[in-house]
Amino acid sequence: MSNFSKVNVGQDARTELHDKLSLTGAEISVNNLPAGAGVPFVHSHKQNEEIYAILAGSGKAVIDGETVELNAGDWLRIAPAAKRQFSAADNSPISYICIQVKAGSLGAYTADDAEIN
Repeated sequence: MSNFSKVNVGQDARTELHDKLSLTGAEISVNNLPAGAGVPFVHSHKQNEEIYAILAGSGKAVIDGETVELNAGDWLRIAPAAKRQFSAADNSPISYICIQVKAGSLGAYTADDAEIN
């Protein structure tokens, strides 16, 4: 068995990578919303914080009732209990990655976890 996985992701509305990459410690999704579209539900999590990377376009997130404007290059971390909903701007699509990890689970950062071979 190989020590890596590779997949190419198209422009689908949502692609979840947990099965495609055999992820064991995180959930990652790639999301594309057309201009004026939004995620049709508000959600929160029990244990997982979410980290969002805005790849292209613009839009907004409403987090616990507060509107946060989003643009390409922005990164956003949201605590598990926060209620959130995302949408694209009326005049721009938005593409983003969402990374879910269990809050408080990071045991070491890159330099502390790396081994020089």
